[in-house]
Amino acid sequence: MKTLSLKLDDKIFDEAEEITSKLNLARNRYINEAVSIYNLYNKRKLLKKQLLRESKLTRKDSMDILSEFEKLVDEN
Repeated sequence: MKTLSLKLDDKIFDEAEEITSKLNLARNRYINEAVSIYNLYNKRKLLKKQLLRESKLTRKDSMDILSEFEKLVDEN
């Protein structure tokens, strides 16, 4: 486990303290869970961006292949 020095805005710290006390959860555990959720969120955002980029790269080839298949179907 890594040790981390962290500066939080006062409002964010106060909200976190209120929530952790109501949940009876250690501040460290709460922050670990929050960062984990935020990591998952950003991984999905990055994956979406990558898929859109790759989709754009293959779009023309896919349309060309579809056109060829349509020609084959029309011939039969």
